Amino acid sequence: MDAKKIRKRSKFLSLVLRHQPDLINIKLEKEGWTDSSILLEKINDYRKGEQFTFQELEYIVENNDKKRFGFNADKTKIRANQGHSANVEMNYQPITPPSVLYHGTATKNIKSILENGILKRNRQYVHLSADLETAQKVGARHGKSYIFKIETFKMKEAGIKFYCSENGVWLTDFISKKYLNEK
Repeated sequence: MDAKKIRKRSKFLSLVLRHQPDLINIKLEKEGWTDSSILLEKINDYRKGEQFTFQELEYIVENNDKKRFGFNADKTKIRANQGHSANVEMNYQPITPPSVLYHGTATKNIKSILENGILKRNRQYVHLSADLETAQKVGARHGKSYIFKIETFKMKEAGIKFYCSENGVWLTDFISKKYLNEK
């Protein structure tokens, strides 16, 4: 498959399944699911002339390096695994995190984070990585990367809940500056 075409379609899927389902007039169920065939129909109506096939959708779900999407058991429904700004309830269950997690950000955000902690902003959760390499990649998306080391053990002791999405992204509601260490 054409890598450029697949990347473009994956980004569009992220947009409609995480942030703007109304762009193509689809509805997300309470837990973020939408009908796979209706999704394709609406995408194809929106992008007239360029057909998005079920085989391409399967390929994206199975091969996306960040595992952003998932099907239900019979592939009749699809959803984004995390990162929503759209109003969905993923029903993550609290889980004990590793003793250390990382947050990658751009250097332009350091001052604000040191003053205010890490905010979820327009997303439902703050996103954390279990490894430095992933945090580095996340931070580099918006400029020179900077990594914060998160003291999750202290947060857990304070009663703060953590969740882990299906694709291994760690999630929490907020990280106070007192739990941050500069890597």
